Amino acid sequence: MAPSVGIKDVARAAGVSVGTVSNVINRPDSVSATTRLRVQSAIARLGYVRSESARQLRAGHSRILGLLVLDMANPFFVEIAKGAERAARRAGLGVMVCNSGQSPAEEAEYLALFAEQRVRGVLLTPADASGRNLEALRRHGIPFIVVDRVAEDADQCSVSVDDVVGGTLAVRHLIDAGHRSIGYVSGPEELSQVRDRRTGAWNALTEAGLARSALFELPAGSLDVAAGRDAGSRFLGLSDRPTAVFCANDLVALGFLQTMYAAGVRVPDDVALVGYDDIEFAAAAAVPLTSVRQPAVTMGTMAAEMLLEETGEAGAAHEHRHIVLQPELVVRGSSLPSR
Repeated sequence: MAPSVGIKDVARAAGVSVGTVSNVINRPDSVSATTRLRVQSAIARLGYVRSESARQLRAGHSRILGLLVLDMANPFFVEIAKGAERAARRAGLGVMVCNSGQSPAEEAEYLALFAEQRVRGVLLTPADASGRNLEALRRHGIPFIVVDRVAEDADQCSVSVDDVVGGTLAVRHLIDAGHRSIGYVSGPEELSQVRDRRTGAWNALTEAGLARSALFELPAGSLDVAAGRDAGSRFLGLSDRPTAVFCANDLVALGFLQTMYAAGVRVPDDVALVGYDDIEFAAAAAVPLTSVRQPAVTMGTMAAEMLLEETGEAGAAHEHRHIVLQPELVVRGSSLPSR
């Protein structure tokens, strides 16, 4: 492997000082056109690439934001990343995206990596409900914003969606369509989103004068297509099946739909189905999926903008706040029988 070219090599080749090379790179207008051209020619000839990490260490701050999500296989988190990346680019920054896989241990490793890289700040959806992993960021003085969850502490900002309202919208829609026995395919119980969506479903039952027992839960260990298929298989084995099913996210709903289709169970005529997130694939499913839409891109954008505000020149005036956005029900063919 060829040795890397350093700024001293460029200075030697151009016959100037290291300081002059630095000025050409960082403050080109401060150098005469003749000298600037000579240095730029040496840079091109030698293939010099400046060390951004070293520059950031000298400057005391980074041009990189860290983004840690639960599952990059879920298009919902891809949309959040898209929104964050747009806001970062407008500010001349980049985003380092990592995936915890819903593992507190992996989350801790990535947060340690962010600290080592001295990122400007971190956007994350916590995998560890206890919040212990966040201490690493506090210890290193790295600001962070909680995304897709309401921060519990006053010294944090957060951007989230009201999942209780979302669960209510989903089940109220099914009740209005005439269903009185509804399944809920949940997810990991440690995720507040799963619990809040269940609470919203119960609220819809209560407002309709129905007992909570009208919601039959099919627990799921994860929020992916495989979990939906597994829940669908268990649903088929029930002797008294609910006439409608609400899934904690769209990936689960799509897996559930696959199992129903393979078994010849008609959606929505035999069982109505509602998902959550309104990912792009929801509308493109074999039976277009009714879903509770979350403004994922907006969440990512707003979270990044708050982080940039906190870490910018006016950071001392930054006030921590918790933004809670409202979901929207998008009705498609999976929940309304053909007329």
